[in-house]
Amino acid sequence: MKKLGMGLVGPGFIAAHHLDAVRRLGDVEIVGIAGSSPESTRKRARELGVAKAYASYHELLADPAIQVVHNTTPNHLHRDVSLAALRAGKHVVSDKPLAGTTDEARELYEAARVAGVAHVVTFNYRGYPLVQQARAMIAKGQIGPAVFVHGCYLQDWLTDERAYSWRLDPKRGGASSALGDIGSHWCDLAEHVTGARIVSVLADLHTAVPTREAPATSTKAFASAAKSAARRKVKITSEDLASVLLRFDNGARGCVTVGQVLPGHKNDLRLEVSGRLASVAWRQEQPNDLWVGHHAQPNTVLTRDPALLDPAGRGYAHLPAGHPEAWADAFRNLIADAYAWIRQGGTADTRPDALPTFADGYRNSLVIDAMLKSHAAGGVWQHIEDPLGTSRKKGKRG
Repeated sequence: MKKLGMGLVGPGFIAAHHLDAVRRLGDVEIVGIAGSSPESTRKRARELGVAKAYASYHELLADPAIQVVHNTTPNHLHRDVSLAALRAGKHVVSDKPLAGTTDEARELYEAARVAGVAHVVTFNYRGYPLVQQARAMIAKGQIGPAVFVHGCYLQDWLTDERAYSWRLDPKRGGASSALGDIGSHWCDLAEHVTGARIVSVLADLHTAVPTREAPATSTKAFASAAKSAARRKVKITSEDLASVLLRFDNGARGCVTVGQVLPGHKNDLRLEVSGRLASVAWRQEQPNDLWVGHHAQPNTVLTRDPALLDPAGRGYAHLPAGHPEAWADAFRNLIADAYAWIRQGGTADTRPDALPTFADGYRNSLVIDAMLKSHAAGGVWQHIEDPLGTSRKKGKRG
């Protein structure tokens, strides 16, 4: 099998995980990377073990050896890089959010459809075996009609006022912080697992740390909170806490809590779906267990064991029972699905069921935007328009 050529734009924090996942596939050649400047790109290429450093992403896109582009730039650059890649006829794997605004997200979705190439957004929590197990159980009616969908995504990396990131700068990270950064993952996961769509929201947002002491020159995604001689005061306008009530198109109700200033919570994503017959709950920090709750019989815990999983989940489990699989493995599963789709031409009818596309990225931006509008209006229900017809009754989306 001929190896596909891959290039990456934006070799920051998450880039190493993209490269690791691609290397684990074994049938993809990492051709080169492009960064913010030729000098920094050459340095980063050496660190990441990549042979070629391009002077710009335009030079990378012009290389015929590259068929697939991974866009891991800061949020405000997603639109320009992905759009240029699509117009160059490249398949695109983009970090979330798809773009900085809903208008840009729709533009990219439309451009991807016109280009006729594979277009993927890295909502990587879909790649866990027990996430797919829960999805299969719900789809097969094993928990009955869903009535309540709830959970959280809690972190503590912004607890100290000296912690700072470009994600907190609206010009680079967008209008939302906690919701856009991690709440987006939870919302995508909730919709994917349930097969239902969030149709209206009521949001309460808060900024617990309104002023931060940012490093004078740092541009890192996760800047250290350590003391530094050169720091500057920065007023924070985006939320670091959010509580949101939800309504789904299947009649289910729900709620989610999101925060990045909560001591002790490192990457605490939890999702529970309660149906009329049973409940299922999954926690990202304990990813090899799926809790199943019952009313008139004992509750159970399904441990990740390929022999016990539904076929939909079994394909994402690569080790025998008792051998934990976690975040990097789930990320690899998503990238594997992406390249499987690419090899089959990137058409709507060949997309793996669990793979998130630019349609999902655009829809997700509409959900987060509705939460921001709900809060800005004083905490009122905000309806989410569905311009792409992404209702669960519409079937597969490309």
